[in-house]
This record gives sequence, C-alpha cells and structure tokens, in this order.
Amino acid sequence: MDITFNNVSYIYQEKTPFAHKALANLSFYIPAGSFTAIIGHTGSGKSTLIQHLNGLVRPSEGEVTIGDYRITSDEKPDNMKTLRSRVGVVFQYPEHQLFEETVRKDIAFGPENFGAPQDAIEERIEEITPQVGLTEELLERSPFDLSGGQMRRAAIAGVLATKPDVVVLDEPTAGLDPRGQQEMMDMFYDLHKREGLTTILVTHSMEHAVQYADNVIILNDGTKYMEGNPTDILIQKDALHKVQLDVPEMVQFLNAFSEKFGHDIPFRRQSPADLAWEIRQILKGAGSDE
Repeated sequence: MDITFNNVSYIYQEKTPFAHKALANLSFYIPAGSFTAIIGHTGSGKSTLIQHLNGLVRPSEGEVTIGDYRITSDEKPDNMKTLRSRVGVVFQYPEHQLFEETVRKDIAFGPENFGAPQDAIEERIEEITPQVGLTEELLERSPFDLSGGQMRRAAIAGVLATKPDVVVLDEPTAGLDPRGQQEMMDMFYDLHKREGLTTILVTHSMEHAVQYADNVIILNDGTKYMEGNPTDILIQKDALHKVQLDVPEMVQFLNAFSEKFGHDIPFRRQSPADLAWEIRQILKGAGSDE
C-alpha cells in the first residue's frame, strides 16, 4: 500500500491554552513494498506520525492517504476497522500487550477481532509462528511462561497474523542485547521481502536504518528535516549533528580510517567482511609502495 502525507499538521489540545503542534506541514510519499526508516530525536514527532498511519488520530490539517483510504480532519474512511487490519503496528515492548491464556489464543485475538474465519486463523498461525521463531510446542503454553525474547516474538506474531500490507515497527529492538537486536531486525527484513510488505521502521538506531532501509526520513520539531537514500543522507555529519543525531558507526570508522591512512573508502553499506577485504587490499598496497 502506498502512503502519502500531504501538508499534514497535528495539534494536541487544539484551541486550548495548552495547544502544541506536534507535526507541521509534513509531506512525504512511501511507495508500496519499500522499507522506510523514520528517525528523529525525542519530541521530533515520530510517535504522532505513527498514530496517523492506522487512524488512531486524524490530522488537524492536511491529508493522509494509505492505499485507497483517505483521512483528513473532518473525514475518515467508513471501513476504518479494515484499514487497521491492513496496517499492523508493533509498538515498543509489544510483549506488554499479551493477555490471553495461551500463545495460540493471543496470536488468534487480532484476526478474530477483525472477523477472520477460524480455519483461516489456524492456517495463519501455523504459517507465521515458524517465521517469527516460535515452535508448535510453545503455542499451548501461557505467554507469561516464555522468555522475554519469546514473549516479544509471540506478540509480533499476533500483529502479523492479521496479514497486514503495512507493518510499522516502533523501536522493535528496545531492551534487547546486540545479538537479539540483530536477530529481530533480520527476522523483520526476511518477512518484509517474503511477504512484499510496506515496512516503516521508527528508530533511533542509525545502524539499523542504514543496514535495512531503502529510504530515510529524518524529523525535527514535527517537520521533515531530510529525506533520501541512506547512503546519501546518513553520511552528512554536520547536518545530522544539528538535530542531535550522529552518523552510523561504520561511517565514523571510515572517516577515522581516511584521516589516519589518507585513503578514502566510499560508504556503500558494505558488510563488515567486505569492508575488511577493502582495508586489507589498501594496506597491502601501501606496504608494497614502501
């Protein structure tokens, strides 16, 4: 599903002395099937933006379109429930949303609420659980008997069980160790590719943005500060510093390498193994010149 924000503004407690504009004239386009990272410091408008994606809030001004659904300040789709089944949101610490007696019932809750037939629900559970790293045996256990990582995967399975076209990931690796973060992001990326999802990652991790995203949108004070390809946007150190962000660690390393050895290595989202090979070739060449 394509997503378009057209001059969207949102004001909390509008027409009161406490009014606060969280989004201001925000415009962007996210094509169907893309992987977009939305980055910004605390208070930049990321959370408010997310709430517009499935109609939890409506813009104070402007227009949001998600596929064929149009949302404005005075208009919302008649079939809002269908829209919310097609836009799955994985909030921070999704395991806090678990409440059923078994993992199976928790995963089934979303599609049941949206009116899916029981046979389709069972088919979806069998399909999605191995994709998120859960076993058949775990389905009959209480979600509160699982490990922290298993609980998060169960909650994510519940979101994916509705078969959304759009998946919004709100800091999905919060609280995980580095290995857990990598495993979680690899899982989402595999699902993105396999299911042809439109994926929106809201994150403060520049590493995740540069590793997985096709496009990056940087917010600042409710406005779009920068937008473009990660390899173009996330190397702009001075511009990022102005909004309390930093370049990814690999870019920092390449800058330090250039200063020390006098050789520039272009940033191309290389894997660590590819980067190590490039460095080895440069250092071998430097040694042969001596």
